[in-house]
Amino acid sequence: MASESTPPRVSLRDIAAALGVSHSTVSLALRDHPRISDAVREKVKETAEKMGYRPDPMLAALANYRRGREKAAISSSVAWINAWPKPDELRKLKEFDFYWQGAFKAAEKFGYRLEEFRLGWEYSPKRLHQILSTRGIRGILLPPHRETPDWSGFPWEQYAVVRFGRTVQRPEFHVVTADQIANTMLAVRRMHELGYRRIGFVGFEGDFSKRGLLFRLGFTGGQQLVQTPHVLEPLLTDEKNPVQSRRMLEKWLKKWKPDAILTTNPDISSMLEKLGLRIPDDIGLAVTSILDAKADAGIDQHPEEIGRVGFLMLNSLINDRAWGIPPIFRQILVEGSWVDGSTLPVREP
Repeated sequence: MASESTPPRVSLRDIAAALGVSHSTVSLALRDHPRISDAVREKVKETAEKMGYRPDPMLAALANYRRGREKAAISSSVAWINAWPKPDELRKLKEFDFYWQGAFKAAEKFGYRLEEFRLGWEYSPKRLHQILSTRGIRGILLPPHRETPDWSGFPWEQYAVVRFGRTVQRPEFHVVTADQIANTMLAVRRMHELGYRRIGFVGFEGDFSKRGLLFRLGFTGGQQLVQTPHVLEPLLTDEKNPVQSRRMLEKWLKKWKPDAILTTNPDISSMLEKLGLRIPDDIGLAVTSILDAKADAGIDQHPEEIGRVGFLMLNSLINDRAWGIPPIFRQILVEGSWVDGSTLPVREP
């Protein structure tokens, strides 16, 4: 039986010869380098496709190895869009600052610089697009926002975009975020292992609507996992109405009598103290994110890793020229780790 001969692999030099351009021009065009015009990039990619060009996986691995040994030269930028009413408050939150740090470090390894642009504060959507377009910036990272910004008139179809978290619900770009279901289940399991039996959950109404009831699902799943006979109803309060929230908390405590609370509310310790409860003497406390809370027991969501993975996802979209709102939504979930702390000591029987 005659064996079929393998056709020779099409190289970058073959494409360059066919187009009458340099090898380096082809290489830069296939990597969407901003030094190469859109017209030339499109022509190079079209020719490469017709000629059957496929990247050599061994060379790609070698390039990745070299990138790991040498600091890449900064050749382009990706945008971090901050549309907070008071922009400086975004990265004052440790969780979100670690998103930035993780993405910034990952971007540098691939020859990018992560730059912040303040929408509504420094630029209108139209002006922001003009600046990004002029500078050849095609990748955008969207950090969490408390309210969905006014994107009116911004041409998302020209950009690759990744969101951190689920607070920005529109436009519906790919998401990298913490695995709230797995994290909440982990927290309930560890709290149970520490001796707590009447575990309650306190969150914000906004959390449950924006994050698709994920904390509730995780809390319910955690209760089933530990097979507790004490199923406490979660308490949802209004983040913008602390007086009403404290009253609701007081009624809930009297009704359900929890011995420990898992919460998304970073200030609940102050509310409990105002109600005369001592932590951890009277009630144990754990939080879904330990970085910005007044409690040291709970979940480390690994935000720097979330930031790193967010950039890697964005980089893959840029390389694939996947501009605009995706037809098929993707999300990457990063699981957290449990951290023991003084606010939730071992509970003696």
